[in-house]
Amino acid sequence: MSKIKKTLLVVEDDPGLQKALRWAFDDFEVVTAEDRKSAIAKLRLHEPPVVTLDLGLPPEPGSAREGLAILQEILSLAPDTKVIVVTGNNDHENAVRAIGLGAWLFFQKPVDAKLLGVIVERAFNLYELERDNSELSRRGINEPMSGIVATSPQMLEVCETVRKVAPTDASTLLLGESGTGKELLARALHELSPRAEERFVAINCAAIPDTLLESELFGYEKGAFTGAAKQTQGNIEYANGGTLFLDEIGDLPLPLQAKLLRFLQERIIVRVGGRKEIPVDVRVVSATHQRLGELIANGSFREDLYYRLCEITITIPALRERQGEAAVLVNHFLNKEVEQQNKGPMTLTQDALAAIEAYRWPGNIRELANRVKRGVIMADGNQITAQALELEADAGDAMPFNLREVRKQAESQAVLRALSYAKGNVSQAATLLGITRPTFYALVNKYNLGQGQSVPDEEVRVVET
Repeated sequence: MSKIKKTLLVVEDDPGLQKALRWAFDDFEVVTAEDRKSAIAKLRLHEPPVVTLDLGLPPEPGSAREGLAILQEILSLAPDTKVIVVTGNNDHENAVRAIGLGAWLFFQKPVDAKLLGVIVERAFNLYELERDNSELSRRGINEPMSGIVATSPQMLEVCETVRKVAPTDASTLLLGESGTGKELLARALHELSPRAEERFVAINCAAIPDTLLESELFGYEKGAFTGAAKQTQGNIEYANGGTLFLDEIGDLPLPLQAKLLRFLQERIIVRVGGRKEIPVDVRVVSATHQRLGELIANGSFREDLYYRLCEITITIPALRERQGEAAVLVNHFLNKEVEQQNKGPMTLTQDALAAIEAYRWPGNIRELANRVKRGVIMADGNQITAQALELEADAGDAMPFNLREVRKQAESQAVLRALSYAKGNVSQAATLLGITRPTFYALVNKYNLGQGQSVPDEEVRVVET
């Protein structure tokens, strides 16, 4: 792939900050602009992959109105540009609004040039990766891990495990709730493996009646049963040389579990109604949303089969456990739906973003994709509201954007958790947190965890928060 010129457009009306940022990004060709006219002119001229945009710009530097207008214009001219908006401290509302309009990320003043530099570098790398993926798609090449959006630490760890396991032939078991993307990861294991040029065959063990499942898996000989008019390969044989994906393996009937176990041990099959042993070379990936340990305990799943299937186990976190990923996935599906339904650019309202962040997503990614599709269909104009998504507009316990508020929540919860674990023993709680007793008391008083009054050295009283 050809390299992209590392150009950064800094839209900032403070000459001193312009100079500081130009100095901080010595690996980039930094272009500066101080207002809308110059920003759009330099966007057209230089086509920068990344833009940092101060929301407080003339003629209304005390308002975010001009900055948000420039953001919309930039994204209408160059939709793939990664725009990092710079907001005033505690300006949560405009930060959320900017993300809803399509900004890649926001950064609060005062600007830490070193941290901003790391963010800009990541934005550039993402732009370059997306550009390369687009080129591969245009050439008709399937990009491994395609369709998988992973930004949270939890999913990045899963993807790294997939990359390590994929080149092997180890039988892999994918565990996770329904809708978390198990089949996508199974396909990634195949596409990153030496078997990528061969077939990927998927079969859902819960979707096929027990009476048909054996013949679906192992095939059958002519005359094996009523309606068996010709010899037919099963899915295991059909996948020879490639990858067999057994979805919802926890629903496999016990008699078939014994037959599957023999195949995994011997790597041979016998078709229904036949006697001939047929060798099959296939990599087996299985998945389930069920707790196999409980199924083994109650006798509905064979323990020996379990150990054959789980040479490698990968647990996929639920969407609610993936930090900040729901908002990223919403934008991903929104762009996809807008293109498929041939609609103009659409954005999410502030109440929609807050509702997305607060919602628990019991149906995981599948539910999120369906709600976005509904939102695009039901939206009036180009704004998608919480109502269009059929979500409650009240943000409830949504995590704040402001770092001070995030820190406050984390510290107060850690103090309460430690004190609860230590059964009220302050010294033990402080030790668990790795702090001194005076620091512990300072945190209790700071976050009002002692019934709204200063806490003496003798005791700490905990109230519900």
